[in-house]
Amino acid sequence: MRPLAVRCGAFGDMVLFTALIRVLHARFHAPVDIVTSGPWSEPLLGEQPGVGEIWSVRSRKTPYWLSADQRQVVRRLRERGLGPTWFCDGSDAARPLLARAGIPEEYIVDVRNHPLLPGEHATEQWRRLAQIMPAAITAAAGIGPTTAQFRDADVEAVTPGCYLQVSERQRIDLEVWLRASGLWAAPLVLVQVGNKRTMRRGLRRFAVNNKYWPNERWAEVLRHVRLQCPDHAIVLLGTRPEYALNQEVAALANIERLYNAADDLPIPRLLALLAHADGLITVDSGPAHAAAAVGCPLVVLFGKASSSLYRPWGTAGADVKLLCGQVAGEPDMLGIETRSVITAWSDLKLRARSV
Repeated sequence: MRPLAVRCGAFGDMVLFTALIRVLHARFHAPVDIVTSGPWSEPLLGEQPGVGEIWSVRSRKTPYWLSADQRQVVRRLRERGLGPTWFCDGSDAARPLLARAGIPEEYIVDVRNHPLLPGEHATEQWRRLAQIMPAAITAAAGIGPTTAQFRDADVEAVTPGCYLQVSERQRIDLEVWLRASGLWAAPLVLVQVGNKRTMRRGLRRFAVNNKYWPNERWAEVLRHVRLQCPDHAIVLLGTRPEYALNQEVAALANIERLYNAADDLPIPRLLALLAHADGLITVDSGPAHAAAAVGCPLVVLFGKASSSLYRPWGTAGADVKLLCGQVAGEPDMLGIETRSVITAWSDLKLRARSV
């Protein structure tokens, strides 16, 4: 039986989702097909072990008969036939796709019927959910109710947390890019200043974005990193819309060997870069989770999101320093002081480099 998982999430959500994919793959010894949304899932997960077909919809809210990609996903699901299915979205926007594909309720495990347990991390929830079998499967096996959990040596051997594999092709592409950028010979420190929310609504972004940390504070941190790591090149990450923001921070920092790569980091290259670098300083973001998943030590600044639920957690066990702040008694990234970030970075165990 080939499992199907439905998860329409952001970059970081899909990194966390690898915790479920890996357990399902170990349990069924078959690739896990995925229904998702967004342009990041295919380049992020397409070459990962245990991942089968990936089908993406641009919008789950577009009426079905106006959405060619929804109709295509339904056709592909019908063609693959029935199988155990995990619906992992908090909303029911994608649920009609399963009904249209003819997947009965008894073949589906819905995350909304198995909410988070107290103190549970997101990856622990996915790991637990992956061990809950659909009613149709448990009935066929004669083992009882829907909540029955399969435990075998293969599942127990799956290390908790997120994992992303970097392929040889990605490493070669990174080496070519680093050589062309003049960065191949230098050890690297990475910094993620912005996020997709930061770039919304132009200059108003700072008032509505709970992952914004002031440029002046970033500049001070960068100056400290330059003093502490004199031999490292510092690379600013991001997507193309974040390039201008990085330039503003770089101008304030006014340090040497600071590189803005926000216009030149497709996801496969970003993963290889995170696997190559000595450490990362970042806001709570997709790259933060990807860094942990490839074993890159990091300092991460949290805003409104729960650090206990969404802290980066990778199977490699790289060092992760969490920073949380408060303003007027409420969680707020603006409450994180610059010296706290500097202290956390100074205490971080950077990736050990071979001599």
